[in-house]
Amino acid sequence: MLPMNGQERMVPAIKRALTVMEMLAVSRKGLALSEIARKLALNRSSVYYVLKTLEEHGYVSRPSSRGRYTFTPRLFDLANSSIAGMGIREKAAAVLRQLSEETGLTVHLTILSLNELVILDKFDPRGKTQLPTWVGKRMPVHCTGAGKALLAFRSQKEVEACIARGLIRYNENTIVSGARFRADLELTRHRGYSIDDEEETLGLRCMGAAILEGGQAVAAISVSGSTAQIHEENVEGLGALVRRAAAAISTTLASSVDTPAEK
Repeated sequence: MLPMNGQERMVPAIKRALTVMEMLAVSRKGLALSEIARKLALNRSSVYYVLKTLEEHGYVSRPSSRGRYTFTPRLFDLANSSIAGMGIREKAAAVLRQLSEETGLTVHLTILSLNELVILDKFDPRGKTQLPTWVGKRMPVHCTGAGKALLAFRSQKEVEACIARGLIRYNENTIVSGARFRADLELTRHRGYSIDDEEETLGLRCMGAAILEGGQAVAAISVSGSTAQIHEENVEGLGALVRRAAAAISTTLASSVDTPAEK
């Protein structure tokens, strides 16, 4: 049974981790392990395990085994993604709901965060089997429709960085060759939409299109369904619908930026 109000218990390890992060946030040059332990009145080993966990997850770093701990850009990336995503999600909702109803497919709105794709919003068609995805789910970039659509309209530097990190194989359809991946992104740019042809999950296809701001992708949308739902006969028509929906959202974003605030 859940505790009643006023009786909630805190998790000490999480509380310590948050306290350490707050301390690092106000330090100008970072903090050494001994400094953090002294300020928290804790033994060094307890503080070390907190810092080690934060370090392994990419939130803090130190130049050497005796160096000072400082924040990495990971926390700022998460904050920026959240702020950027809130505005896009609100402006895209009506278009995405209509796209789901028109295609009978699951529609996702996604952004790029820390080299992964994150689902910001999801719309399921009525009366259809729902896909095992959810808002907040993180997915690979290189083998998803939305990920490829988004990366196709980012800088070449980001594309090469994605390839350098390694194109992980999920099944026999996954593109793991750098040359093939570059060619696939070029095709995506040319036709305005991408195709994930069972590249992440066998039996599922996904088609994506980028939401552009100033010519660069800030987010992407996609429609997803089974191979029976997305097939050779309807792929071009679906691609046109996804491309059109992404363009409508891009126009809405541009209008909200260009329109002066009312006095």
